[in-house]
Amino acid sequence: MNAKRYIPLLIGALALPVTLHADDEVGPDRAVELLNSGKIRGFDELNAAALASHPGASISETELEEFLGRYIYSVELRDAAGVRRDIEINASTGAILSDREDT
Repeated sequence: MNAKRYIPLLIGALALPVTLHADDEVGPDRAVELLNSGKIRGFDELNAAALASHPGASISETELEEFLGRYIYSVELRDAAGVRRDIEINASTGAILSDREDT
């Protein structure tokens, strides 16, 4: 096989797992089911975790997603200085996974 054909096939094979493991947004009915079963923590608790390190911040958007078998609660907030931040929380444990400025 020549190099010109090998590279596109290799790229295609590497891209396949990314396509298969895309984020899946969890709808409201499923979210209530997960909450009632104890698989995720309450949204008030998860929001409080997101706000804990940013006094005076306000939440502008939230989303619950399933990613590789884990539930991730994404919170977009604006801190007291007006800076937008994206925070990801493990919805099952309440642990902050990432907290970054949204540029």
